[in-house]
Amino acid sequence: MAPRLIDNRSARRLFLARQGLCRDPYHRIGDSELLALIEALGFIQVDSIQTVERAHHMILFARNQTYRHKQLRRLIEREGALFENWTHDAAIIPSRFYPYWKRRFAQMEVGLRQRWLALRRGNFEQEVAGVLDHIRAHGPAMARDLGNDPEGQEPKRAKDSAGWWDWHPSKTALEYLWRSGQLAVCARSGFQKVYDLTERVVPAAHREAEPTEAEAIDWACSGALDRLGLATHGEIAAFWDLVSVDEAKAWCQERKGRVLEEVQVESANGGKPRAAFCWAGSDPLKDLPEPPKRLRVLSPFDPLLRDRNRSERLFGFHYRIEVFVPAAKRRYGYYVFPILEGDRLIGRIDMKHEREGACLRVRGLWLEPKVKPSRARLERLEAELERQRRFTGAACVVFEDGYLKDEA
Repeated sequence: MAPRLIDNRSARRLFLARQGLCRDPYHRIGDSELLALIEALGFIQVDSIQTVERAHHMILFARNQTYRHKQLRRLIEREGALFENWTHDAAIIPSRFYPYWKRRFAQMEVGLRQRWLALRRGNFEQEVAGVLDHIRAHGPAMARDLGNDPEGQEPKRAKDSAGWWDWHPSKTALEYLWRSGQLAVCARSGFQKVYDLTERVVPAAHREAEPTEAEAIDWACSGALDRLGLATHGEIAAFWDLVSVDEAKAWCQERKGRVLEEVQVESANGGKPRAAFCWAGSDPLKDLPEPPKRLRVLSPFDPLLRDRNRSERLFGFHYRIEVFVPAAKRRYGYYVFPILEGDRLIGRIDMKHEREGACLRVRGLWLEPKVKPSRARLERLEAELERQRRFTGAACVVFEDGYLKDEA
């Protein structure tokens, strides 16, 4: 029997539902419901750029307009319900998932130690022991507390940079200890990490579990498929970045025809359908909720867009961030935000919260081909920008002359 064909619109709406974008955005969200939302998403990415608002705050606000910054801070700093570490990038992750990061910590400890020694950056054991002793004796610390990071700089982001290996050895030791699980981020000051011993940050109930390797792989693959709805083994591996592609492939093949069904997923651009897996035994497309029709500005790091190739197949929307592209070569702008309308990505907007002038300035709007700038659509955009204005604390929204652009 030929694999079942999943039409593009159904696949798109399934992904929106699994990513929390079909929920009622007006429902008042309490701290416990916010934690449940983050658990449903799996994690929220952290990024240092604040053109309008930090990525993690924008991700949550796109799903619920009653979300406020202090809620996330409480869950991290007071409740210990979330911890910060790495998926495909720096992310805020439910502490309940902490045991499954131990496998990554062990791998990172070996790999980073080898890299440090290869680069011959000072005395490895001495630097690491000194940082741990300082934090154990004096409590939470930032890099600048160690006397070597006066400006609190994050790593260089240029392509020719060696990243955080360019830092002072004790700053690098902090990052090594964090990525290998010996330290945890207990708070941020501005955007700078505040580190403490993991046992003083992550609750014991979450630290002490010791899943086997097979259990960790099964948890990671199952959890990824739950949140993607339909996925290839490569997409399953990439979701948390906790398992290899080969491990995800073996996991899928072992379950194919039993608990997993192989299907074909139609692409938005009309290309050849792509093979993928979904859970067998129930129809994931049944009773899919209708996504809100209003316009929503998404962070460039929204999980809907994290896998750029996947989002292009599902939504027919080509998106690349142009932070590292020279200004003269940018197609759109330095940091342009995708716009979601219902179940479609309809365009992108170049805007900035200018804190000195206290305004949210719109510099450019590009709608996708066949998407018309009707009065009703522009009114919905204005309503979304007003929500963004209130959320960021800007005093007003300003549209530059000629902001409505032709598709580049």
